Amino acid sequence: MKAKDFDKKFDDNKSDIVGDLDLSAIRRPNQKQRRVNVDFPTWMVESLDKEASRLGVTRQSIIKVWLAERLEQSGSNNSKHSDAA
Repeated sequence: MKAKDFDKKFDDNKSDIVGDLDLSAIRRPNQKQRRVNVDFPTWMVESLDKEASRLGVTRQSIIKVWLAERLEQSGSNNSKHSDAA
């Protein structure tokens, strides 16, 4: 499908355009993931699990959110950092 046809289909809002996209190739910028292993004391894991349960999220989710918040506060997470660093 040509871009102008795709744009017209989108602009006319006649049908869902998601079927015309190759979603297998999409990537979120600056969101490449790397696996890391961190050892926590038992009391910390239990506290994380309790808070995660209270919020209705996974332990991994709460760790990611809290670390992201802390990094943003400290200014360590800026656009100058890349996945290649």
